[in-house]
Amino acid sequence: MILVFFKGFVVSAGLIIAIGAQNAFVLTQGIKRQHWLIIPLICAVCDALLISAGVAGMGTIVSDYPEFTRYVAWGGAAFLFWYGFKSLQSVFRPGTLEESNRETSTVGKAVATTLALTFLNPHVYIDTVLLIGTIGSQFPDGEKFLFAAGAMSASFVWFFMLSFGGRLLKPMFQKTVSWQILDSFVCATMIFVGVSLII
Repeated sequence: MILVFFKGFVVSAGLIIAIGAQNAFVLTQGIKRQHWLIIPLICAVCDALLISAGVAGMGTIVSDYPEFTRYVAWGGAAFLFWYGFKSLQSVFRPGTLEESNRETSTVGKAVATTLALTFLNPHVYIDTVLLIGTIGSQFPDGEKFLFAAGAMSASFVWFFMLSFGGRLLKPMFQKTVSWQILDSFVCATMIFVGVSLII
């Protein structure tokens, strides 16, 4: 039984640890210490819902409607290009951590951005609903829950580690150049993911 849970944990961890738009946002907000609890919580809960849907058999439904993935991809790419452009602007108008903290975004804006980065990214559906869901649905009914629980646990652990890890990086971001490097990284990540969605 523990082995099934561990399989779910490892499969999920292998898929979500890859640096992407969502992870870059969680890390950035963790460094700024802005909404550093609610953002990873939203990411993990969304993953849990999608993993549950996948293990329950939703993956076959999603795969039957490729146009759904196509529309989400174009919407996600547009959002990521916009976010990447905003990060690029920050590279040429750098600030310090103190300045960044004064520009605190509202909870509503942070939640909306988190949800957009989650649900407008087709890779999220591919990783959680299709891949994790397909693997989990192959287990007997009594073990599906354990596999899904392991997969969800990996998501919770990763996103909170990312957010808390960002908090530990605070001393590095007292310097302007550190923000320029991070914003450049975020910009490149957003553009790369956006282009990959279109391709």
